[in-house]
Amino acid sequence: MTNPQEAAPAGRFEARYLAFLETIAHLRPSLHRYCARMTGSIADGEDVVQDALFQAYRKLETFDETRPLSPWLFRIAHNRCIDFLRRRGVREEAEDRAATPESVAPVDPAGPALGRAVEQLVLSLPPMERACVLLKDVFDYSLDDISELVGSTVGGVKAALNRGRSKLAASPPRRATPPITRNADIARLLHLYVDRFNNRDWDGLRELITADARLRVADRFAGPLTDSPYFGTYERMTIAWRLAVGEVDGEPAIVLLERGPDAWVPRSLVHLDIADGHITRIADFWHTPWILQAAGSVVIARPKPHPTTSSRDVS
Repeated sequence: MTNPQEAAPAGRFEARYLAFLETIAHLRPSLHRYCARMTGSIADGEDVVQDALFQAYRKLETFDETRPLSPWLFRIAHNRCIDFLRRRGVREEAEDRAATPESVAPVDPAGPALGRAVEQLVLSLPPMERACVLLKDVFDYSLDDISELVGSTVGGVKAALNRGRSKLAASPPRRATPPITRNADIARLLHLYVDRFNNRDWDGLRELITADARLRVADRFAGPLTDSPYFGTYERMTIAWRLAVGEVDGEPAIVLLERGPDAWVPRSLVHLDIADGHITRIADFWHTPWILQAAGSVVIARPKPHPTTSSRDVS
């Protein structure tokens, strides 16, 4: 998750901000893909994007309209990723060395050969190397653009690229993430949440959630859950939906499903923050379905039959 004090506007998002999001809709999947790779989580990645976009919106008057919009947004998102990693306690000695001149043997760029499995291996790299490899070999930014984006020199970017590529070339063909620790209490809480949500047992759901719980509905709302008609919105939906417990990239997750022509299909995620056996924060990504495109794997438990309902705008 990002800072508990949401960087996004409080309450339901205003129409002007939603219009801004519409103008950059074509950039959203790539921004999320970058932030997901930097943070190591597709849910955390979209949380960072949400904060970055609101920061960009507040700084629109400082944007030089003669320059491309994408690098400007990527720079803001990159800085938010670094803030996220610092808060999470990621401290890499190699990050401090990245700005100093080094003699590193050049390594051929991975370019299009950087497959999705290898792309996820960048999580094993220090943040500077991770950013430079992603921006150059995945998003095809120039060295000059990358140096400006990450706040380094072209020489520093070249050194970070060579180090990162060398490490990836020597990496075993597996995803560099720590093993997931299974927690029976958390698993039970996820199943309770899904069962009660699917059965529209809103009072039962509230028993699982702290009184001061926060809610983020991506692109729609940020603030106290009690200030949002969140459950009522799902109750009124006109699109058939359901929740399911599953795993995304090996991590326990709640997957949002919608009815396809022949079966339920994954649409997006709901992420819960849990402390002392209760839910303290809900992040709902119904309106940002592209985040699942960045996942390496999505596994869903077989859903139980239950009545379906629908909604207009989840918030």
